[in-house]
Amino acid sequence: MSVKSNWNDLGPRVMSAVVMLLVGGTAIWLGGLPFHLLVSVVTGLMVWELVRILGPKEQGAPMWLGLLAAVVMFATVFLPPFARLPVLLAPVLAGMSSISTGTKGSRAIWCAYAAVIVLACYSALSLRGGHGLFWLAWLAAVVIMSDVAGYFAGRSLGGPKFWPKVSPKKTWSGTIAGWIGAALVGVWFMLNSPAGPSLIALSVLTAFAAQMGDIAESAIKRRYGIKDSSNLIPGHGGFLDRFDGFLGALLLVLIAGQVLGFLPEVR
Repeated sequence: MSVKSNWNDLGPRVMSAVVMLLVGGTAIWLGGLPFHLLVSVVTGLMVWELVRILGPKEQGAPMWLGLLAAVVMFATVFLPPFARLPVLLAPVLAGMSSISTGTKGSRAIWCAYAAVIVLACYSALSLRGGHGLFWLAWLAAVVIMSDVAGYFAGRSLGGPKFWPKVSPKKTWSGTIAGWIGAALVGVWFMLNSPAGPSLIALSVLTAFAAQMGDIAESAIKRRYGIKDSSNLIPGHGGFLDRFDGFLGALLLVLIAGQVLGFLPEVR
């Protein structure tokens, strides 16, 4: 493979990343309704992509399930806490009968991965609303830094593959570079918050969860023989392709937050 072909997607990736950074960064900064709307729309788009990947029974299933997921996500924060989980999982249950059984395990994949999408997106809303801008910025910085460091190290250094049967492009050099980048992010946020050194370890663990999110989505795509979840984002494929790492990281933070209550208040 030539050097040129190794980097020929860099231009579209950078341009799309700039647009996403501007839109996402502005919504994160503002919080409230703008962020709520953005997360709801992204939730619906990811569900739409997932249904298309797995194979819907009806042509309109991706659209109506995506819309249902977006509406449910938007409505959830207005509900009492005890009602949120059942409402969040409603699109998952509703979609069971709309997923084709042509490929064995499609419905099980739908249940698992659709649940990950809605719970992770709710985690983003909960993190921004409950802990403020600082910790959502930390999570975004960890995921982005681990992804960028992994991308450049993997393309530059190459070497043994991390999990070749599932994600042929992911290398150990890129994976480890992602952990190092996440640790550096953890150091910076530790020095600027009441969090202790454990934040460094949590940052690396969050980066690992993001990498597992990436690998999980890659495994689904390989199972169904597709390259990208959609072509909505030039250079990145679809929203699942771009935010798969965030799904893993946000799910980890949601679980850790519920079990440990680990993030000190910084606004």
